[in-house]
Amino acid sequence: MAKKEEHCDRADPADDPKGDYWDHVAFDPEHRLVVAVVPGARDVEGTEALVGEFRRRTEGRTMRLMTSDSDPAYETAILDAYGETVTPPRTGKPGRPKGPYKVPGADLVSATVEEVRKKGRVVEILTRAVFGTMAAVAAALAGSRVSRSINTSFIERQDATDRHHNARKSRRTYRFSKDWRSHEAATYFTMYSYNSCWPVRTLREPTGEGRWRKQTPAMAAGLTDHVWSISEWISLPIILRS
Repeated sequence: MAKKEEHCDRADPADDPKGDYWDHVAFDPEHRLVVAVVPGARDVEGTEALVGEFRRRTEGRTMRLMTSDSDPAYETAILDAYGETVTPPRTGKPGRPKGPYKVPGADLVSATVEEVRKKGRVVEILTRAVFGTMAAVAAALAGSRVSRSINTSFIERQDATDRHHNARKSRRTYRFSKDWRSHEAATYFTMYSYNSCWPVRTLREPTGEGRWRKQTPAMAAGLTDHVWSISEWISLPIILRS
């Protein structure tokens, strides 16, 4: 039987695929598109896997601005994925030479949001630039079609939507996920089918005479031209063209 983390015995191999599990999600707020999902432990490896998958799916393009919470793992993962490699020249001095290292490029801009809590309540929200300057962050926000501030509200709203779609993520109920493999399967299904099968009200487009054209995130991002049915999404391969 699957268990909550507090009831797991990490010395027991049978409890390995049970307990706390997180969804690492990369989200495009302009098109409301879930770009990448990596279920797993909230650790450096999971964060690096997410950023690496996001970079692969966006063909290595540097984003105008990337935002995240204050988990320091994001800084390391973003630098590793998008940084420029510097190889120090040989000095001719004794000892092991300094190895290659990564530095942020001039076009790499990212920022974080940190919630300061007291007695379980958010009392202050702090923001800072991680890569690039605050001026570069402000310039990116000035060109944004969805926000003028550093925030994580879009992914938080997506979290709420996904809880509605996936009963395994409901809090304080008997439906919560207790087995990692089942959680992964349900997460991939709900997250990625949302992109193609779920019209989002704020993405609809006027067609004239008070009529509106429904749009899914995949349609808004130019990946498809219609709302997919679940059966169509399950049975047909998705081929993305750049």
